[in-house]
Amino acid sequence: MQEAEDVYQIGMKILNESSKKAQKKVAYQYLLKAADMNHTKAMEKVSYALLFGDYLKQNIQSSKELFEKLTEEGSPKGQMALGFLYASGLGVNSSQAKALVYYTFGALGGNLIAHMILGYRYWAGIGVLQSCESALTHYRLVANHVASDISLTGGTVVQRIRLADEVENPGMASGMLEEDLIQYYQFLAEKGDVQAQVRFSSPDDIQTFSRITGTNLKDIDEGFAFLCRSVFLCFQGNPVGQSGLGMAYLYGRGVPVNYDLALKYFQKAAEQGWVDGQLQLGSMYYNGIGVKKDYKQALKYFNLASQGGHILAFYNLAQMHATGTGVMRSCHTAVELFKNVCERGRWSERLMTAYNSYKDGDSNSAVVQYLLLAEQGYEVAQSNAAFILDQKEASIVGENETYPRALLHWNRAASQGYTVARIKLGDYHFYGFGTDVDYETAFIHYRLASEQQHSAQAMFNLGYMHEKGLGIKQDIHLAKRFYDMAAEASPDAQVPVFLALCKLGVIYSLQYIREINVSNAELKEKSKCVFYF
Repeated sequence: MQEAEDVYQIGMKILNESSKKAQKKVAYQYLLKAADMNHTKAMEKVSYALLFGDYLKQNIQSSKELFEKLTEEGSPKGQMALGFLYASGLGVNSSQAKALVYYTFGALGGNLIAHMILGYRYWAGIGVLQSCESALTHYRLVANHVASDISLTGGTVVQRIRLADEVENPGMASGMLEEDLIQYYQFLAEKGDVQAQVRFSSPDDIQTFSRITGTNLKDIDEGFAFLCRSVFLCFQGNPVGQSGLGMAYLYGRGVPVNYDLALKYFQKAAEQGWVDGQLQLGSMYYNGIGVKKDYKQALKYFNLASQGGHILAFYNLAQMHATGTGVMRSCHTAVELFKNVCERGRWSERLMTAYNSYKDGDSNSAVVQYLLLAEQGYEVAQSNAAFILDQKEASIVGENETYPRALLHWNRAASQGYTVARIKLGDYHFYGFGTDVDYETAFIHYRLASEQQHSAQAMFNLGYMHEKGLGIKQDIHLAKRFYDMAAEASPDAQVPVFLALCKLGVIYSLQYIREINVSNAELKEKSKCVFYF
């Protein structure tokens, strides 16, 4: 087995040290060799590479065989992946019952993705009875790990790009870069400048620090760079520097711990809207550090920091709602907050990997990656998987299966509030894609998109259905109302609405003429009756 370990280590060394695709492919050749020697970690790396087509040619059948072998050996990664294959029907006949079993085994073995999947399934009631408390248990466990990673590494930047939006708005940036967190400033000395333009080349920096803080020069050692930058910025009234100086006093970075000064500088930063200052203030009030515990104040500052996108603020709020600390306990709110934190885990990087695969023309690889992320509850992955299936771009899924599977994921994305997905559900039922034609159900989905998301497209479709009497009683007046609403909701709808109203005017005129003719005919008939009477 030592030989297998040696080969595995060579492969991992090349993989970790090289950024070039050609070199990474070489690394996987070593991993393949180690996997053939039944090296468990090598088998795990190779099986996932085969599943996604990462540096190896995508081969679902081969990945399945490796996952089965890993599962027999008790590998949580193998168990989770085998559950995914059964959930998505890739290489096996779809079975939600088997998927649940393997996901459960994977979670019991400590696999965080399996826990996240189970959290989403219990939250949404997929293959299990809906249970907020069960969802809370799984999501909280994963969120604890993600929050810990964020504290140590500063987290990752997640880019969420919806393929359907790109088609609607070509050439426009459809994804929003989300700064998942603000780096903890006690690590600034190791990570470099807060602001690239700030440079400290003058020896007066030390003197400035000493003068402002009243600190003896002999106390300045490892925290020098951190402190100087913080003081320099703080002296200029910059909230970044104020927060950094607060961190210095809170943790004793180059200065004696002083909670009063920490509180003072965090307040200054928070008053300028700096999320890290708000978060640290919340933490001080929550834990009673330098101040009396005050959950009301903690809640206030955590809410402010969460509005700025600080993931640790979401995490702290989730803990408060989960335990009923300072607020009325709300399982539902806690789960939504923990879910938000979980979706900022390191696995979120696969969103961009999947997108790049799609842009490179490898739809099969992209759809498998999106499908796994969809299982984890990412709405953007659900809508993107549905989009690729809708366009019939993935040959890995059978022709007859594309629409039913797309319908499933449009439904899950719509349940999480994505407007385009809700309209797609209406379209699928209207035209009978992956299901029977059902105008009444289509009408319901369009109405939801209109009422909840104020979608101009949904309003237009409702106008058309009222005009034609599809799934609802024909009503020309209601048709006009919805067409007008669509025009008000979006400038893009004004031209199609104008044409629709012109057509509606013709229909109304014909209907009016027909009614007049009928009335005249009835009058003539009555006059005949009077004459003959």
